[in-house]
Amino acid sequence: MNELPTAGRTAIVAPDAPPAIGPYSHAVAHGGLLYCSGAIPLLADGEGVVDESVAAETTQCLQNLAAVCEAAGTTLAQAVRMTIYTTRLEDFAAINDAYAEFFPSDPPARVTIGIAALPKGAAVEIDAVVAMP
Repeated sequence: MNELPTAGRTAIVAPDAPPAIGPYSHAVAHGGLLYCSGAIPLLADGEGVVDESVAAETTQCLQNLAAVCEAAGTTLAQAVRMTIYTTRLEDFAAINDAYAEFFPSDPPARVTIGIAALPKGAAVEIDAVVAMP
């Protein structure tokens, strides 16, 4: 099989984020943007999932994304677009409350989608597009 060209893009592997659970990079930087893969509420060692509440899961997802951003030389505060996937749309308010802790002003554009299931039994997954400095 021929290798696809990767010119202009950089795969990011974040040492402080949980290891990927499949064949994907934590993020890819290209054209001044960082495209972050979805983060579920895995603990940093990848051995367990935070599952006390959807608020705790949301917080862990955002902490994992913050670690990816840091490894790429940016911050989650530079996010321009995020998507939240949840199996518990009825807990939308709790998700919003936890999310607001990370974005007290000027939050990024966002979509929230109710879905049937997520990997590892998680109730929340979040991905992001983040501006690079």
